[in-house]
Amino acid sequence: MNVIVLQHIKVEDPGYIKDLMIKENCNLTTIELDEGEKIPKNLDKYDVMFCMGGPMDTWMEEKYPWLIEEKKKIKEFVVNQEKPFLGFCLGCQLLGEIVGGKVIKSKQPEIGMLNVNLTKEAEKDDIFSSFPKSLKALQWHSYEVQDVEKNKDVKILASSDITKTQIFKYKSHAYGIQFHIEVKDTTVNQWGCVPEYKLALENTFGTGALEKFDKEAKKNMDKLNFYSTNLYKSFKKKIIKI
Repeated sequence: MNVIVLQHIKVEDPGYIKDLMIKENCNLTTIELDEGEKIPKNLDKYDVMFCMGGPMDTWMEEKYPWLIEEKKKIKEFVVNQEKPFLGFCLGCQLLGEIVGGKVIKSKQPEIGMLNVNLTKEAEKDDIFSSFPKSLKALQWHSYEVQDVEKNKDVKILASSDITKTQIFKYKSHAYGIQFHIEVKDTTVNQWGCVPEYKLALENTFGTGALEKFDKEAKKNMDKLNFYSTNLYKSFKKKIIKI
């Protein structure tokens, strides 16, 4: 399986799912957009695209001009070629914007191990029908996708008390996931070194919040890894069909 991964900062890779792909000898092509790497002109050889999180926002095209080309390439892959796509956090928001939603600042930041509730639509979904109706997920975002469901090809599969669009599906091949289940034991500490993430965390919970967040994440890590495995295997079998 040939996989292209769009990364916006080195510490946000596909995490546990990356480990699963490496074990299966998948061919991974990682594009570090924040380091000036370019997305290949020809995307035909890739079976799936992963788009990860990052400290920037979708509207910051002046500061991060590579976002312009990234959006074009995601649209080409997902909308024009209708090829499998998974977007996490910023990746979810980029997909949402591309298929007609808008990305706005949330009423309040959503940070921590928080509940996500699956919708009725998820009960008949190829991937998320096997997930529990409610799960704890790692959240670390201050912006969200809205109005994406105005596109008739979009279904909202999960929401939280703060964010309506926690998971959405475009047609049958592309998913945006606002939260993180791809994380590993080392993730929270690594992300805590990113100034934008650390500031958002401390503004919400105060100084010293990182250690508490890290402990809570590790307490839930077995379940998160189980969800990652379930997501990856189902996506590969039912969406990529490999």
